[in-house]
Amino acid sequence: MLASCARREPPADLTIVNGSEPESLDPQIVSGISEMRITKALFEGLTKLDARTALPVPALAEKWEISPDKRVYTFHLRTNLVWSTGEPITTADFVWSWKRALDPATASDYAGQLFYIKGAEDYFNRVLTNDAQLGFQALDAFTLRVELNSPLAFFLDLCAFPTLAVLPQKIIEQHGDRWLHARPLPVSGAFQLGAWRINDKVRLIRNPRYWDAANTASEIIDVLPVNSANTALNLYETGVADIVWDKDLKPVELMDVLKSRPDFHSFAYFGTYYYRFNVTKPPFNDPRVRRAFAMATDKEHLVRKLTAGGERPTNHYVPDGVANYEPPDGLHYDVAAARKLLAEAGFPGGKNFPRISYTFFAGGGGAQLQGKIGVELQQMWREALGVELELRQIERKIFYSAQSKLDYDISASSWVGDYNDANTFLDMFLSPSGNNRTGWKNPRYDALIHDANLQTDLKKRAEILRQAELILVAEEAPIVPLYFYAGFNYFDTNKISGIWENLLDEHPMQYLRKGKVFSVQSSVFSASTQRATNRVMTEH
Repeated sequence: MLASCARREPPADLTIVNGSEPESLDPQIVSGISEMRITKALFEGLTKLDARTALPVPALAEKWEISPDKRVYTFHLRTNLVWSTGEPITTADFVWSWKRALDPATASDYAGQLFYIKGAEDYFNRVLTNDAQLGFQALDAFTLRVELNSPLAFFLDLCAFPTLAVLPQKIIEQHGDRWLHARPLPVSGAFQLGAWRINDKVRLIRNPRYWDAANTASEIIDVLPVNSANTALNLYETGVADIVWDKDLKPVELMDVLKSRPDFHSFAYFGTYYYRFNVTKPPFNDPRVRRAFAMATDKEHLVRKLTAGGERPTNHYVPDGVANYEPPDGLHYDVAAARKLLAEAGFPGGKNFPRISYTFFAGGGGAQLQGKIGVELQQMWREALGVELELRQIERKIFYSAQSKLDYDISASSWVGDYNDANTFLDMFLSPSGNNRTGWKNPRYDALIHDANLQTDLKKRAEILRQAELILVAEEAPIVPLYFYAGFNYFDTNKISGIWENLLDEHPMQYLRKGKVFSVQSSVFSASTQRATNRVMTEH
């Protein structure tokens, strides 16, 4: 018998249960939180979000200047930047990457994040064909000039988002859609892609050529795709996994017990669970029908009966506590008013109302909760409106494809804010947004969001955004908010360091490790942020 010559894979320093299997690791394609956690470890942008505050701090750009009218940003790249394969990273790489995001052929749901830049939306729509008229230009190899359409309070936050990360032009042009399979794969982040084995793991290996490699705390991190909350808990309890993070991996039936344990952490989280309508066909092309369903939904009952992690029922979409904004009051539970609206729409008592479906994705944890919510909605709407609802459970990847193709009647949905501003919730329902997925287009809503983001007076801006949100959740109601998430993850603080609670649940993998908190060896952030970070990122 021949002895096996297979080389054993070294163990990981840290193993994380991350949620669902990534649909992609292309930063300009991904739209889910679980994928973005990985892409941020591989590919970086001009800024990144601070591990403690989730505020933007210098990344590939070491500094920048902002013009007095706050419309022009001049970024200065670090002069020691190279891809993991050794080639230099320059501003030309950023210009190419951003143009790729704006190419409709890329099919980036987040291409709209670049529309705040002069000429970007016209470039996306093929109206602008002269690259020289785009608002982002390389002045030299290390200086990037970006001109916005108007002042934008959260532009530096956007620069930290995966869509605006720098990507390897040569490899993408050589390999096309299969560029992530190239080896070696050039990356710009703290980790290289060691392996991506479907339904097994993504292995991340420390990138020694990363500009801040001295502050990368772990050599190898394994990221496991797990859909079942019970499986995730078993992996953690048996020591296979060190960290479990994902809102859909909450073992609801055990929450009363788990919440009392010191290694289970619940916190305020910047996310909303809601359902959306396909407004392109009857009966939900009628706002009266949509409003009737909203007012026949007892959200307090749903939270009281089904969730157990501190979630809060809501009548508005933007979560409470967002910076510089007070959300409006939306539609309340009112069965009598709901029945009246449905009758006005031509369906008294549900008579002649077509059979409709509620679509949600299959899985455990939060996905299992979606099915339970569907059952409750089915019963509510039968009793309140006299309509019949079919429950349609489909595989997760098919689910998101069905949403994009408007292949549904009503669909379970959720959104977690990308930055601490109301715009991250409200701009997704602009008419051209790839994240809209309702077919709803409202010129007045579009104009209000546009006007709000031209406004430099924060109070006036907030009032304009409130008007827009009222259209979204009360007047037109293409969506119906149900509750705000409570964040939940579990890890032992005596064994794992580098995780700090913040509203966005942002935890860069660069700083994660077993043992004591990693000691930062160089000045990475701005002075004020560095002082705050130093207090927690030193040996103790």
